[in-house]
Amino acid sequence: MRSIILPISTILCVGMLGCTQAPSMKVYDLEIPHVKMVYASPYKKKVLKVTFPNSVREQISQKMHFSYSDSDNGTYLNSRWSNNISQLLQGTLIDILERSKLFKVVLTDSSTVKEDYRLESNIFIFEHEVREKQSHSVVSIQFTLIDADTGKLLKSKRFSYREKTTTIDAKGYVVASNIIIEKLARDLIAWLQ
Repeated sequence: MRSIILPISTILCVGMLGCTQAPSMKVYDLEIPHVKMVYASPYKKKVLKVTFPNSVREQISQKMHFSYSDSDNGTYLNSRWSNNISQLLQGTLIDILERSKLFKVVLTDSSTVKEDYRLESNIFIFEHEVREKQSHSVVSIQFTLIDADTGKLLKSKRFSYREKTTTIDAKGYVVASNIIIEKLARDLIAWLQ
């Protein structure tokens, strides 16, 4: 009788361990939106360097940030960005501006090619905002266009967006964030022209 009980308890323990495994990590990316080509631009023969975006409020990482109030915030445990958010944004911005053909070429700030203009950015907010049953992706980024030869500020603008999420989880946050990136792409190109 004892030999029957031991295997059953072993089976139960193994079964319970299988049920208590942590969910797998979900990794998300920013999508590169479709942008219209700019045919007439004063920058057609100019080189632009896009600098690595700085974060004003939070530490830059792959973590996905959320907030329940202005002082109550955290990060998702089982969801993250595919790369540090500044690197994702820099790559996305370069891709967007390159596809628009607004400039002759768009490069990272690590390139040794001499640039005509530099586009700097500061991330004020890039998070999932949850307030009771309402949920939004919130993004606020300031861009500054600088003449590389003189160091003179040409123009600066802060772009801020709030996009309602379809679900109150990381996946809904990512979908809404990609909608914001599409709006940001359109607005940034229009502002730079």
